[in-house]
Amino acid sequence: MMRKLIATVVVIWAVASPALAQETVRVFDAWARASVLASRPGAAYVTIESTSDDTLIGASTPVAKRVMIHAVEKDGDVSRMKHVEALELPAGQQVTLAPGGMHLMLMGLQDKLSEGTAFPMTLSFEIAGEITVDVSVLGIAAEGPQEIAE
Repeated sequence: MMRKLIATVVVIWAVASPALAQETVRVFDAWARASVLASRPGAAYVTIESTSDDTLIGASTPVAKRVMIHAVEKDGDVSRMKHVEALELPAGQQVTLAPGGMHLMLMGLQDKLSEGTAFPMTLSFEIAGEITVDVSVLGIAAEGPQEIAE
C-alpha cells in the first residue's frame, strides 16, 4: 500500500512540476545577436520574472557546448565580464539580461548564429526546475527584442 502511495505521489509530482515551473517563473523576450563566426562566443538575453524568490543556476542549448551566466563589472572606463554561478531572482521583480550587462554567454558555438533563425535554450532554476524557450536570432547590431516585431 505504501509503495502505491509513493508511486502515485512521484507520478503526480513529475507531471505537475513542469506546469508549476511555468506558473512560478516566466521567461520571455529571449533573443540573441547574429554572429559572424562560430569560433567566437555568442550571447543570449532574456527577461525573467518569478512569483517567488528563485535562482537561475544554469542554462544549456544544443547550439553551444557551454552556456555561462556573465555579469559585467566596470572599473572606471574598463568593463570586464565576470562568470557568476547563479543569478538571484527576487519575487515579483523582472530581471532583464541585456547587452552591456548580465547575459548568457554561448561558448563553443556549433555554427554561427544566423539572423532570422531561432534555437532552443533550457534555463535551470533552483526551485522552478527547467524551462525551455525559443531564442530568436536578431541582426548583428540589434539592441533588443522590440526588433522581433519590427
